Amino acid sequence: MSEAFNVADIFGEDVFNDTVMQERLPKKVYKDLKKTIEEGKELDLATADVIAHEMKEWAIEKGATHYTHWFQPLTGVTAEKHDSFISAPLESGKVLMSFSGKELIKGEPDASSFPSGGLRATFEARGYTAWDCTSPAFVRHDAAGATLCIPTAFCSYTGEALDQKTPLLRSMEAINEQSIRLLRLFGNTTSKKVTPSVGPEQEYFLVDAEKFLQRKDLIYTGRTLFGAMPPKGQELDDHYFGTIRQRIAGFMKDVNIELWKVGVSAKTQHNEVAPAQHELAPIYAEANVAVDHNHLVMQTLKRVACQHGMKCLLHEKPFAGVNGSGKHNNWSITTDDGKNLLDPGKTPHENIQFLLVLTCILKAVDEHADLLRESAADPGNDHRLGANEAPPAIISVFLGEQLEDVLEQLISTGSATHSLKGGKLETGVRTLPDLAKDATDRNRTSPFAFTGNKFEFRMVGSRDSVAGPNVVLNTIVAEAFAEACDVLEKADDFQTAVHDLIKKYATEHQKVVFNGNGYSDEWVAEAKRRGLPNIKSMVEAIPALTTEKSIAMFEKFKVFTKAELESRAEIKFENYSKAINIEARTMIDMASKQFVPAVIKYTKSLADTVVAVKEAGADASVQAELLTEVSALLAETKKALVALTEVTDKAAAMEEGEEQARFYHFDVVPAMEALRAPVDKLEMIVDKEAWPMPSYGDLIFEV
Repeated sequence: MSEAFNVADIFGEDVFNDTVMQERLPKKVYKDLKKTIEEGKELDLATADVIAHEMKEWAIEKGATHYTHWFQPLTGVTAEKHDSFISAPLESGKVLMSFSGKELIKGEPDASSFPSGGLRATFEARGYTAWDCTSPAFVRHDAAGATLCIPTAFCSYTGEALDQKTPLLRSMEAINEQSIRLLRLFGNTTSKKVTPSVGPEQEYFLVDAEKFLQRKDLIYTGRTLFGAMPPKGQELDDHYFGTIRQRIAGFMKDVNIELWKVGVSAKTQHNEVAPAQHELAPIYAEANVAVDHNHLVMQTLKRVACQHGMKCLLHEKPFAGVNGSGKHNNWSITTDDGKNLLDPGKTPHENIQFLLVLTCILKAVDEHADLLRESAADPGNDHRLGANEAPPAIISVFLGEQLEDVLEQLISTGSATHSLKGGKLETGVRTLPDLAKDATDRNRTSPFAFTGNKFEFRMVGSRDSVAGPNVVLNTIVAEAFAEACDVLEKADDFQTAVHDLIKKYATEHQKVVFNGNGYSDEWVAEAKRRGLPNIKSMVEAIPALTTEKSIAMFEKFKVFTKAELESRAEIKFENYSKAINIEARTMIDMASKQFVPAVIKYTKSLADTVVAVKEAGADASVQAELLTEVSALLAETKKALVALTEVTDKAAAMEEGEEQARFYHFDVVPAMEALRAPVDKLEMIVDKEAWPMPSYGDLIFEV
């Protein structure tokens, strides 16, 4: 049995958190830093020097030898450059350990080698990382020893955002400013700050490392590009919430310990729907901290999996035929004095402030559905969305029976006079208590669902940063709040004006509300009738970034400039093309070097068997029939291989941009599917001993 420990004793022990700062920093320095964190006041260099010194001393006590500015470039993962604490050697031959305020506040990584979408040329190398003091520094322990990690933003020499965090912080300022305007209209004079809170649930697969390394597709792309379904998949629903296997439980325990030490509040863990699939969910945190924590979660899952002889797959669709992985982004907005603006209370029909917030969000989602869809766009997500395992690609809002009833009252009669109650759930067993029943059910098919006091955006891909979706959510809601405030601040009769505005927004944007089955064909037809967009792929979603409407909104709230939006669109088109090119080249490599040779060898064995059986005077019809079938599939494979090679070469020769990305999606991807089909059929026929790599059954059931 493993040794017992108290979570409270280790939680946050490697974080330079508020408790550590109070203990180590002089009172004035601590007070100035808190002002910077809470009010955005500028931090002077002298104060930064004191903080840096104490942070260094604390980190060295934890075993740290290096520090790094930990940032989030537009690669989808984090980046870091490590510097040791040593300064120039003294005459005695000794060295001092130093860390200045300037080194804490600012770093200078090369900006030319990260994606910039034209914002930086190769010869324009300078970029800056700037300390995000609202997200605590931490010490990470790994094979390199201990490293002080300082969460930072990353900008170019000319000031453009080259990362995920800078726009997120800008969007948080935008929604804070507009939320405070709205609260003041309702007489709230005590709340000083409103912050979006996020709780991202993380789904992932675990496979055996030895089997992983036998599959080039997993190594190069993170997903299986070939593979026939095993006799059993997820159809029995026996894996979901099932007993966690001991090997996985040991992994989960180590993941939790690592995360708790760096202040990530890992709370929920369970088996997910597909075999070998699992989920980890934290408690809510402020949006920028939640984004940092989610990157830590993904990195920790991968690192600890390796320590347990496994590999963690974060791709949205590692295996065809079973559920892929997403990341549910639970979003709410909360004041500094603890008021959740999305809490409807016990009588939502009487909660006018909540109803205004709710209808503003409906307006935001309806008017910017294309942007919200784009924020979840990813090559891997193209395999999930709309595939009856994840939300459809159509953006709609689930409100539940209670809130939908309130809205219908407002729309039909002009006022809401009652709210549906939850009641009691009777179990029918005397020894079990009756349960308090919620006023509404849940809907797992909705992409944007209200779940009590938050909205759950369920479209995000499992390996993606949640920064992008939250930038969009924060900004579109800030815009809706601003437009409502513009009307209400000029009103002579506030009560009448707010009542009319709620009814107006509810009526005009009712079409985005849908409580039914998002997987049904009927909903696709109904959504089309309502005029809701159905954006099926990443390449069709990206243009939403650069519409006149999007540019105007993002520039108004100083979240993105037009140049920053255009650069991101360019990067995303390029990334899509590169991702599909890698997948196509990997398929060509595997088919050419593994599948075709293996099948040729197998057909020779079959042919030899046919001759030998006939010479022995026995019936060789079964062997001959099998040889004919395999040979036909081999010919189909070769033909598809040639076609994929030609179309991939043509795509690669095109100029980078939207046209190339669309060609990869509409021409290369179908050619990839055409090659996969005969190979997967061959896997079901060819002797397992002759097949050159582990099967789906080996991967998802033998871990």
